[in-house]
Amino acid sequence: MRQIWRFIAILLVTGLVCQAKAMIEPGKAAPGFRLQSLDAETITLEQFKGRWVVLEWTNPDCPFVQKHYNASNMQALQHFAASNKLIWLQINSTHPGHPEYRSASVMKAWNNQQQAKPSYGLLDPQGMVGRAYGARTTPQMVLINPVGVIVYHGAIDSIRSANPADIPKAVSYLRQAIEESLAGKAVSTTTSVPYGCSVKYASS
Repeated sequence: MRQIWRFIAILLVTGLVCQAKAMIEPGKAAPGFRLQSLDAETITLEQFKGRWVVLEWTNPDCPFVQKHYNASNMQALQHFAASNKLIWLQINSTHPGHPEYRSASVMKAWNNQQQAKPSYGLLDPQGMVGRAYGARTTPQMVLINPVGVIVYHGAIDSIRSANPADIPKAVSYLRQAIEESLAGKAVSTTTSVPYGCSVKYASS
């Protein structure tokens, strides 16, 4: 057990190291992009102009991603977003040369197994979109308003751990940002330090 938590601590540190890449700050325009979906569709951010959009960076091999999927927390957030007519784009920026790279068919099978319901699952194999946003960790969340401005960027919640038991005790930053935005209120927490595994870019 001690070895497991030591491994998790190393992953946390790895996530912190990735903070050297600058995140796009809330209040700035969301960088446009064009990516292939898991169903081989070409998806652009521009096509969702006028809609609220969530970006989720993911990696099925990451214990922090597993925390939120195995506890059905990420799926609940996806359902909440869909019920409020938000677009949810799940992005995997793992480079094909990395052992944790997953093809479109494998990612699609994993989503089906997890009963995940993103609007679209997207692959970013060259890491261009991840780097444009300064995505450091998996998971990492972005909320974009209908005019294309980032209103939240950071961690999924307030407790930096891979323990599913911490989810009910945490402040769900993303859900809070969505709820406040849809109510016409200013987002109270616009940014936070993301936690998790490092995004596996080509140089990682």
